[in-house]
Amino acid sequence: MKKIYLLVILISFLGFGQNGKPYQIYSSNGKKVSFAKMIKHLKKEDVVLFGEFHNNSLGHWLQLQTTKALGKDRNITLGAEMFETDNREGLTAYVKGKIDEKEFAEQVRLWDNYKTDYKPLVEYAKANNLEFIATNVPRRFANLLYKKGIEALDSLTLQEKEWIAPLPFPYDVSLPGYQKMLTMFEDHQEENLPKAQAIKDATMGYFISKYKREGKQFIHYNGAYHSNNFEGIVWYLNQYAPELKVATITMVESDNVDVFEKDNLGLANFIIVIDANILKSF
Repeated sequence: MKKIYLLVILISFLGFGQNGKPYQIYSSNGKKVSFAKMIKHLKKEDVVLFGEFHNNSLGHWLQLQTTKALGKDRNITLGAEMFETDNREGLTAYVKGKIDEKEFAEQVRLWDNYKTDYKPLVEYAKANNLEFIATNVPRRFANLLYKKGIEALDSLTLQEKEWIAPLPFPYDVSLPGYQKMLTMFEDHQEENLPKAQAIKDATMGYFISKYKREGKQFIHYNGAYHSNNFEGIVWYLNQYAPELKVATITMVESDNVDVFEKDNLGLANFIIVIDANILKSF
């Protein structure tokens, strides 16, 4: 009965899309691509950045399916924006089975939607003896930069500096994504806003490059804005490890997944258009 109940839920879940299609994958030039063809391409890459909407339930399900598919034929390492670098030891200890779930929740600052959206990925890593790397800068350091500027990071202790990209970190304000952030608010331009975004991108890129193992593919989960248009994390990976072959996935929402909007051209190597009516996890 339990299996049947779960199957009914899954069928209902996947039936939201127009004409019964909850999503459609496209290439960067807007051509429809099957899941199998996307995986075939991604297997060749050193790093895969899966850009997400944090509250998109189907997007999280697709992350898990993509990870499982790549893990069948490649040795993989996982990493995520959702875990901050000063919590890396706690995440590693849990994945290796050294602490239980209660201790894990006490040692690691888990996002509110961890259980619904990220726990399946962590449990997959644990069950398959995979590394899962916390890559994101501690939020308090990004807030410090936002409030007081890049120079404020110099006040961090040596231990704290181990949790961020090496200082001074490269920064290119001319990147379109950062330029967009500068003009995001009509009332003022806050120059530290894109810099706070950049320290996140830089730290994630740096630790992806640091923990990328020879012969292993690194799959990283992050908000779509961190890797869209091959900027953000991608730009920093090109600074820290230009030899790596990097592929990106992103998601967008639409009322009709069979229509590809021109604005999405070149957004990523693969663009997953998800039905806008899919339930959100928060």
